Amino acid sequence: MTAYLQICGGLIGLLLLYYGAEFLVKGGVNLATRMKISPLVIGLTLVAFATSAPELVVSVDSALKGMGNISIGNVVGSNICNITLILGLCAVITPLRVNRKLFRLDVPVLILSCLVFALFCFFGQGINRWQGGVFFLSIIAYTFWSVWKAKQIEKRNLKIAHDAEEKLGAEREFPVTLALLLVAAGLAGLIGGAKLFVGCAIYLAKALSVSDAVIGLTIVAVGTSLPELATSVVAAIKGEKDIAIGNVVGSNIFNILAIMGLAPLFRPLHAPGISLVDLGLMVFCTLVLYPIMKTGYKISRTEGIFLLAVYLAYTVWLILQ
Repeated sequence: MTAYLQICGGLIGLLLLYYGAEFLVKGGVNLATRMKISPLVIGLTLVAFATSAPELVVSVDSALKGMGNISIGNVVGSNICNITLILGLCAVITPLRVNRKLFRLDVPVLILSCLVFALFCFFGQGINRWQGGVFFLSIIAYTFWSVWKAKQIEKRNLKIAHDAEEKLGAEREFPVTLALLLVAAGLAGLIGGAKLFVGCAIYLAKALSVSDAVIGLTIVAVGTSLPELATSVVAAIKGEKDIAIGNVVGSNIFNILAIMGLAPLFRPLHAPGISLVDLGLMVFCTLVLYPIMKTGYKISRTEGIFLLAVYLAYTVWLILQ
């Protein structure tokens, strides 16, 4: 009976993820229009941070329980999943145009934070409090800079906001209150759906005697990345490609700087189960994302297939291990 309930909960979780993503994208795009901020910035901040809430909850909870392998494995696995599975799937559905503004700050911040995080984990087998403090201060600075810079650009050029209003059509008439309610409802659906799905997956994995490190790198990582997956796929289908890509880049930055900044403040994270292969693949995926996005400023279907192949190979390797 318990297994039956867990499976039912997992299916309900998938429904909540889909509709939560629908609401979050609609509300986020409308807020971007009314605040005169481009959809890219909304994708990098509001949508990215909101869809990373499950990772934050899981990692902090795991830290408090002394389960550093799951806490860090969740972030490492989620960042790999976001780039390979999510961007790969979105690019296969529809080639993604890349906004050149990403290369001014966001992609360099992602690469730098990823390299520093990998070095901390490799040499210290985890993240201590002072390292977490550095990450946490960095995410605060990054967020304020992103919003401030976007406002400065919009003051000089309102074309982005104007184009967004024309594209939204009737949706631009959403009152601010309704847009905020949609964002809140979408976030609640995403968190609730992810929690139900992850609970089901962990239950089944434990029944099969899977280790904590592998659970963190695969099941928990994919489960907590489902909000990003649902949101990016829905955004790509709706033509909101800035939100689709911005969501992944922003989520990966948030995973490292905010989650690995906050969780160690509660309790230092020790994760000997995270191997050099796991950290190396996270760094590889982050670095290879730069030329993929830079070439023609788009992610093609062929490149999407390559990213999906990388994710599949890594998952098979983990299972075989």
